[in-house]
Amino acid sequence: MSNRKLITILLVFTISSNLLAQSQYDDAKNHTCLKCHASQIIKFQNEVTAKEQKKLMNPYYIIDTLGLKAGVHKSFDCTDCHSYDYSVYPHDGKLKLSPMSSCLDCHGGDPTYATYQFERIDEEFKKSVHFKVSGEDFTCGKCHNQHTYHPTARNSGNVMEIVSYSNSLCLSCHNDMNRYELVSGHENPKIVQIHNWLPNQELHFKHVRCIECHTEVADSLMVSHNILEKELAVRKCAECHNSDSRLKASLYKYTNLQNRNDSTSIGSIFSNESYVIGAQQFPLLKKLSYLIIALTFAGIGVHIFFRYFKK
Repeated sequence: MSNRKLITILLVFTISSNLLAQSQYDDAKNHTCLKCHASQIIKFQNEVTAKEQKKLMNPYYIIDTLGLKAGVHKSFDCTDCHSYDYSVYPHDGKLKLSPMSSCLDCHGGDPTYATYQFERIDEEFKKSVHFKVSGEDFTCGKCHNQHTYHPTARNSGNVMEIVSYSNSLCLSCHNDMNRYELVSGHENPKIVQIHNWLPNQELHFKHVRCIECHTEVADSLMVSHNILEKELAVRKCAECHNSDSRLKASLYKYTNLQNRNDSTSIGSIFSNESYVIGAQQFPLLKKLSYLIIALTFAGIGVHIFFRYFKK
């Protein structure tokens, strides 16, 4: 092999390694973007005064680097989505006025992502109250942070984790006065007061996603994106608290509930933490059921023991 080829291979390898390291954000302090956007304090050279200057970073522009490395876009660098002109600071103010790329710009029409049904999700979203009120201004990024997003509902087998993650997406706006008013143009509603009709409100918020009552059930989609007007939200207890619960087609269709419904393992039934379906999910009754089962088997064992020796 000639020296020129060897040098070329080594150069390509070095550049590739550097790009990979950069895309994985392992060195935030030296990353072109994260050295500012991962810190509360930014430093820069003021060309007017010829002095180093410090400023507070806008908290909405601070990136969670741990979430970034755990997210689905961790293999991309910032300029894969943002203009390369952002690598120059101070940033040109006109850049902020440029429309951001949408999820469909990358994922739409690509058979690689067909299983995720992005086009179908977009169709459902355009029926939602979010789109009706805000139109094209309400993008996927309003709910799903592209920097830290990971598909919890698709990958998790824990209902509580799915509920917590999903509700945090809703509350990131509906429980934040500034973000809500930025999108809606009016004052943020008080979540607790609005839901004061709901019995055991705290339990519902902890064990059920907001979208169970505020969307249409869509069996063919992993998560329904047609958010309904508040007047159309479910308010009938029997919709969920019955043998044909609507939750079976939404929240309880995930892995752990599917295992509970399909598996013959007793362990899979007792290990499930669902709230609505199953009397054993009330903590006291659950413990009592364990005790009754244990005593039953103990009684049978004692009976067999004495029958054997008496015989």
